[in-house]
Amino acid sequence: MEHYITKEGEAKLTEELEHLKKTKRREISERIRAAAAMGDLSENFDYQNAKEEQDLLERRIAELETTLKQSLVVEGPKSTQDVQIGCKVTLQTPTERWTIAITGPQEADPLKDKISAFSPLGSALLGKKKGEAVEVDTPGGKALYKVLEIL
Repeated sequence: MEHYITKEGEAKLTEELEHLKKTKRREISERIRAAAAMGDLSENFDYQNAKEEQDLLERRIAELETTLKQSLVVEGPKSTQDVQIGCKVTLQTPTERWTIAITGPQEADPLKDKISAFSPLGSALLGKKKGEAVEVDTPGGKALYKVLEIL
C-alpha cells in the first residue's frame, strides 16, 4: 500500500529512525547486558523490562522502515488552484478562521493544525477551489467550512 508524505514528514521520520537505530538500540543493549550480569534472568525485572522495550523498539524501527519505503513523497502542491496534499488551506467557519496543512496520515497532528488528507475534513477538502464550501460530519454534528485561501 502506498502512503503519501510531505518532504518535511519524510525528514522527521528519517531522523526518528536514525535516532532509534543509533542511540536507542545501543542504550537498550547496554541495559540488557547490565541486567544479565546480575544473574538469574528468570526473575530479573530489569532484564525482562529491557527485553520488552527492545521488542517495542524493533517493531517501531520496522514500522518506520516500511512507511518510508512505501511512501510517495509529495514535494508540495503542484498548484494553488485546488486543495492537494502538501498545501496549506485557510478556512472560514461560522465562528472562526483556521489555517491547516493537508498531510499524509503519518504526519497528521490536529493539535498542530496538520490534517490528514484521508480524514473526513481532509478528504472533503481535496480538489476544492478557493471560495468553495464543504460540509463535514463531525462528532459534534455537521460543520461547514469555506475555502478562503490555498497556499
